[in-house]
Amino acid sequence: MAYLMGVDLGTSSLKIVIADEKGEIKAVSAADYQFDTPHNGYAEQRTEVWWQAFCKSLSHIKKSEPSCIGEVKGISFSGQMHGIVFLDKDYREIRPAILHCDARSGRQVSYLKETLGRETIRRVLLNPIYTGFLLPSLLWVRETEPENYEKIRYIMLPKDYLKFRLCGRMISDYSDASATLAYDIQNNCWAGEILKKLNIPSAIFPECQNTDAVVGTVTKEASLLTGLSTDVRVVNGGGDQVMQAIGNGVIKEGQATVNIGTSGQVCFQSGRAVLNPQLNTNTFCAYEEGKWIVMGATMSAGLSLKWFNSLFAHRDYEELNNRVKEIVPGSKGLLFLPYLTGERTPHLNPELSGMFLGMKPNTDRYQMTRAVMEGVAYSLKQCLELCLAMGLSADILVASGGGARSGPWLQLQADIYNKALRVNATEEQAGLGAAIVAGSGVGSFSSIEEGCRQMVHYKDRIYTPDAKNHAIYEEYYELYKRTYEESSRVLMEVTELGKRYG
Repeated sequence: MAYLMGVDLGTSSLKIVIADEKGEIKAVSAADYQFDTPHNGYAEQRTEVWWQAFCKSLSHIKKSEPSCIGEVKGISFSGQMHGIVFLDKDYREIRPAILHCDARSGRQVSYLKETLGRETIRRVLLNPIYTGFLLPSLLWVRETEPENYEKIRYIMLPKDYLKFRLCGRMISDYSDASATLAYDIQNNCWAGEILKKLNIPSAIFPECQNTDAVVGTVTKEASLLTGLSTDVRVVNGGGDQVMQAIGNGVIKEGQATVNIGTSGQVCFQSGRAVLNPQLNTNTFCAYEEGKWIVMGATMSAGLSLKWFNSLFAHRDYEELNNRVKEIVPGSKGLLFLPYLTGERTPHLNPELSGMFLGMKPNTDRYQMTRAVMEGVAYSLKQCLELCLAMGLSADILVASGGGARSGPWLQLQADIYNKALRVNATEEQAGLGAAIVAGSGVGSFSSIEEGCRQMVHYKDRIYTPDAKNHAIYEEYYELYKRTYEESSRVLMEVTELGKRYG
């Protein structure tokens, strides 16, 4: 039986999943790394960090499961979205890639809004202009690093760089391209009208194809470095939200995922390109033409819990879950606003900061931990409500990401959303999605849909909402929203003072 490889290129780690055509995981390997913050608000990574993480992960698999690598038939990718890689005419990295969580391009965001105008943004992009997306980051380089901008001959998204190193082709997919703010969402092509207005050459952008298109095979050079056969076919792949949805079997209208990774997202499948007049959600292309996803995003989901637990020497997550489970809904009158790195949906403000509210002398670590979990879920509930108000629907949500590994977090989400949550049997959903796409590309399946039917399996337990807890959470949720409304100005003033005196 042929094996399929999925590579998930994240912000803080790269993971490789090798599975057979029935979805049985044969090997998993990961390599961690950190992004660089040379200045406050910056988020950068060297492309070589990704490549070395890929080679390191493969090396681990070769040692632990030596038979797996030789059986791989196809490889595909899930990638962190929005970031930008800069290459010169000789395909060398010009400067570190700028990532999705980067907030340096505030001035360029204002320039784009003024230059393009709200109606053009709505008609062509269908998305808000936000820091960390490819287009404002590119304009930042043009304005502040003109010597680097002049060297640019090719730009691409993070996962496409790995693909380039493997097969030698510069090519992207519709899903990742549509999340750049340089793409015409409805017509599925680079937005020539916008690029011309901004005097950006369209030739620097890659060609785009379906997610499951075969784009090449492993080159001899890459084969020597990785141990992969030159017969292994390289399949296009997609942005992490689309690939995670595929790995969760969520590919049809009326289905949705709720993800708690570093950031968090509520993502609905759609058969139409949905315009939100408020421009505080995102509409991107899905894995093939005629399919879209609509999503709301919170910037600091799992990051909030990781930050809070980093303040303590003892970090046993199993113990935390057991203690959190015993605390009443609402954390005994404690609220947390998870705006550690700003917020996207619904506030579109990269300068916001987080806040605890309701502290008392007897407030302990475990109440605060639960409050962090609840605060993230309140933020995702706002995303959910916005999507439902646009006519999207889902009777059950599939939970994914690191947050899906915590039983208490899953239950309180179900209670807060008043929606049942189902959980994938596989923890690495984005990597599994990439493996499914690889299978569709190389002919193991007739389509991505068939691949999902064959490879996606769910745990038996479904987390159903408790009506009593939901009623309690509704009261806290209203206070959560009021806290932002009445405190956002103060939060911004505190942020400004921090910049001035920090």
